[in-house]
Amino acid sequence: MSEASQVQTVWSESELSRLATRAFQGLGLTETDAADVVKILVLADLFGLSTHGLSRIESYGERLLVQGIRARPNITVQAPAPALRLVDGDNGVGPLVGMHALRAAMDAARQCGIGMAFARGSNHFGPISPYSLLAAEEGFASVIGSNATTTIAPWGGSDARLGNSPLGFGVPNPGGSPFLLDMAMSVVARAKVRNALKRGESIPDTWATDDKGRATTDPKAALDGFLLPIGGHKGYGLALLVDMFAGLLSNAAYLTHVKSWVDAPDEPQNLGHFFILIDTRMLGSAQWLSERMMDFAAILHDSPPAVAGKPVIVPGEIELKEMAQQRTTGIVLEAATVALLLQHANA
Repeated sequence: MSEASQVQTVWSESELSRLATRAFQGLGLTETDAADVVKILVLADLFGLSTHGLSRIESYGERLLVQGIRARPNITVQAPAPALRLVDGDNGVGPLVGMHALRAAMDAARQCGIGMAFARGSNHFGPISPYSLLAAEEGFASVIGSNATTTIAPWGGSDARLGNSPLGFGVPNPGGSPFLLDMAMSVVARAKVRNALKRGESIPDTWATDDKGRATTDPKAALDGFLLPIGGHKGYGLALLVDMFAGLLSNAAYLTHVKSWVDAPDEPQNLGHFFILIDTRMLGSAQWLSERMMDFAAILHDSPPAVAGKPVIVPGEIELKEMAQQRTTGIVLEAATVALLLQHANA
């Protein structure tokens, strides 16, 4: 039996957060900065988004060890206008830069009703839904996006020129569950293709193409080729829009200027993010918003299901249900991820 298979794989949120914080401290982060990173990654695991959760300590850790990511960045925030914040992440760990940008946008929105933060000098910052949840819990509706390493060919093109840039929305519900939509611009995330390769499984031919642009079920060929955008040319247009906001306007890298963390792990990526927050408390009372959110969800839920036993759901319901379940029964992690956390925590 391998050492990894013998480690504890079910953890409470608090004990896992403590372990992961120690692990990132072992990689050089301060305790405060490590806690910011862990907040996002643990929420990702609670949501069931394991490809974007604490398993990321493998890639983040490798880059921290070769100094491709700065463990002790000097993150700065400028306010060129009352509702605008510019965050320079100084090549810090992505979720750390993301948390600084989220707080900066919250600060601006509290002052002006709406606030926007552009972040540059960052790296992969995890999934968007944890940030949307944190914003919603503070009463903010949100639009959040990030650019990414190039994995998608431009529509009609034959090589990768744009990233699988994620885009997310959140709307708070003071009396119930918030609305959380988190989607990348490809049919699936590249991590799912990598996981299929690790497991020796094939993939649907709608996920990606090979390097000649031909549909493939081979995950290795897909990783050498391109991800397919959602909705064809419409998904391509959305991916470009996210990159323009997250990369071009934020003064970060964009399109092919973004470095690949796989091909050049020791070089800064200079990823960019944007956070647009609206303080819903300035629109009406908590009761007003709750009543409208409950009615909004009820209209959708009341639609008779096309397939028996599969009722209509509202974006975010699956993730929030998973979070509630794992907070009761424990967070399940792969043994290899726990072993890596323990390794860095004990370094």
